[in-house]
Amino acid sequence: MTIDLMMLAWTLVLAFVQILLFDFARTAQYGLKWNTGARDEEMPPLNPRAQRLQRAQANLFETLPLFIGAVLIAHVTGRAGETTALGAQIYFWGRVAYVPLYAFGVRGLRSLAWIISIVGLGMVAGPSLVP
Repeated sequence: MTIDLMMLAWTLVLAFVQILLFDFARTAQYGLKWNTGARDEEMPPLNPRAQRLQRAQANLFETLPLFIGAVLIAHVTGRAGETTALGAQIYFWGRVAYVPLYAFGVRGLRSLAWIISIVGLGMVAGPSLVP
């Protein structure tokens, strides 16, 4: 398996971890009875950390399809190589850093981690866009 595909697989693991982190935070606030019930009742707003975990998850899900597509297109077109491998690693580690930075409300570094991940995404997509 290439580095790009391995980073894609680990990014899917990260996506699942983010789902769990948000679910654990929400269940910690609302309780197991709420979580195992029909969830029909109106609940108070989530606490700030749970809201940030939810937004971090949504943020990953915005770029995840682009990352998946970029990795797969690079492989299908034979354009995967050192640049896409490095880009995939940069994207993944930027996304990993983003989660705790967002969860704990670290403003500037969180945005920097996001920018780094986007640069990585561009490095994966770029070689497939060049004729």
